[in-house]
Amino acid sequence: MLILASKSPRRQELLKYITEDFEVKTADVDETLPDGISPVEAVLYLSKIKALPFKDEGKTVIGADTVVALGNTILGKPENTEDAKKMLRLLSGKTHSVFTGVTVIKDGNIHSFCVETKVTFFELSDSEIEAYVNTKEPFDKAGAYGIQGYGSLLVEKIDGDYFNVVGLPVSKLNRLLSSI
Repeated sequence: MLILASKSPRRQELLKYITEDFEVKTADVDETLPDGISPVEAVLYLSKIKALPFKDEGKTVIGADTVVALGNTILGKPENTEDAKKMLRLLSGKTHSVFTGVTVIKDGNIHSFCVETKVTFFELSDSEIEAYVNTKEPFDKAGAYGIQGYGSLLVEKIDGDYFNVVGLPVSKLNRLLSSI
C-alpha cells in the first residue's frame, strides 16, 4: 500500500498505471519558495515537504510537484484570466521546460529525483489564447495549460517524457519503486 501525497487528479490517474493499491493523503504545507531557488530545487523541495508529513505511517509515501519554467522563471498556476493570458503570451513561440520532482519515502529512507521535459509552443494569436482561456482549463495548471486537454492544441513538439508534463513521470517512478 502506497500513500500519494497529492491532490492532483491527474497524478492519481497516472499512478494507477503502476498500482491501484494506494490512498491519497494531503497535509497543509507552506509551499512558499525561497527567493532565487531554481526550478529543479523548487520541485525537489516541494515534493519532499508534501511527502514528509506521512513518513511515519509505515507505508511508502510519494510526493510530487510540477512547475513550468521559462529559463529560471517559474510559472505557477494563474491567479486569474489576465494572469493566464500573460503566461500563455510568454510561452508563445518558445521552448520551455516542465520539471516534476518526486520524493519517495520508504522505511525511513528518502529518495528524490527530478525529470525535465522540453515543450515548444506554436506562435499563438490573441484569439487562440482567448479561446483557450475560455475553456477554463488553464486555471488549475502550472504555466496555465494542460497538455492532456485542449492545451495539446498549443504544443508544436515535446522532447522528453509526456507523462512528466501531465504531472508524474510514471516510468522513472516505477523503476525507482521496483529498486527500493
